[in-house]
Amino acid sequence: MVPAPSDFVPAFIAAWMARDGDALGALFAEDADFVNVTGIWWRDRAAIAKAHGYALRSFFANTRLSAGTVTIRDLGDVAVIHARMALQGQTAPDGTEAGARRTIFSFVLHRRDDGWTCVSAQNTDVVPGAETHLAHGGTLTPTDYR
Repeated sequence: MVPAPSDFVPAFIAAWMARDGDALGALFAEDADFVNVTGIWWRDRAAIAKAHGYALRSFFANTRLSAGTVTIRDLGDVAVIHARMALQGQTAPDGTEAGARRTIFSFVLHRRDDGWTCVSAQNTDVVPGAETHLAHGGTLTPTDYR
């Protein structure tokens, strides 16, 4: 829960940087949905907190998350946020540091009596130079038809 939609992205980043899955989960409604970059779909606050807690203690333990452009569309009792994010320091399966990633988050917030809570989130990796993915042999390959 945050006091205003403009507080959500900073609170999300603060919970991430504190490696606190419970604090991150607390930003979401009990029955919130969260779809990550690979299409994993968590369907409640507890699942969102658990998944992020695990990731923030393991392969995201040394990451730095920062926001770029953030837009907020306030629709009264609902707000839609789009936020460009940069992620650095992810640990690869072999223990090395992976390259930097850029993503765009979409968050849908709902106004409650005690503040704003996120009811839906979607994280999408930005793949430079690609307009879509091409499925072939069980693998997705970033593809550009231009």
